[in-house]
Amino acid sequence: MAGEVTTPILPCNSIDEIAEFYRMLGFEQTYYQTRPNPYVALRREDINLHFHGIPGFDPADSYGTCLVAVPDTGALFAAFAEGMRAVHGKLLVTGTPRITRPRKRKNADNLAGFVVVDPGGNWIRFFPQTPVPAEEASDRGRLRKSLDNAVVLGDSKGDNAQGAKILDGALARESHSATAIDLVDALTYRAELAIRMNDPELAHQLLDRIRAIPLTETDRDALADALSNAEELHRITTD
Repeated sequence: MAGEVTTPILPCNSIDEIAEFYRMLGFEQTYYQTRPNPYVALRREDINLHFHGIPGFDPADSYGTCLVAVPDTGALFAAFAEGMRAVHGKLLVTGTPRITRPRKRKNADNLAGFVVVDPGGNWIRFFPQTPVPAEEASDRGRLRKSLDNAVVLGDSKGDNAQGAKILDGALARESHSATAIDLVDALTYRAELAIRMNDPELAHQLLDRIRAIPLTETDRDALADALSNAEELHRITTD
């Protein structure tokens, strides 16, 4: 039988805090109760997320997660980012709640996914419905391969420190031989990790390195997302 629908029911400390957060991302509240148990249902188009409140629940202890397959992760991220900037004046990239940018994940069939970590500590993982062809390993430089590994650790597993360690070693070895595109991508992600790890001074240094790299117009076109991210990271560190 086809047409089945599953809806995750995730834990949180406060259903009101959760509802406010998801309304910022364009969700509507479809159900709400406080008794006998706190419960809220939220929907954005065909995405349905439900939450049950647990008094005293610590988001840091949450194992809540789910996958959401969507037609276009880039468009959905842009909509979420617009709502987040409207409320906070910037993207929330560190702490809880936060959001990551769409990046290809070698541990997810090369799909460009992103994560929303909500106030309940739940990881909502968005990926495109349509797979993309994997790039040949031989076509990827050493710095790019290290960046792929760092993204898996930092974005998929939340291990920012280990992701930073991998990138630091790769940047020390490969900076002089890497392409400008790979170098800018790696430095931008390392700056984002620095912000997540509460090291804005290092983030500033890395962003300054990016601005000093000579780029062609072709490079800039290929790096449009990374350069936009670098500018946003700069605004975050100067707030």
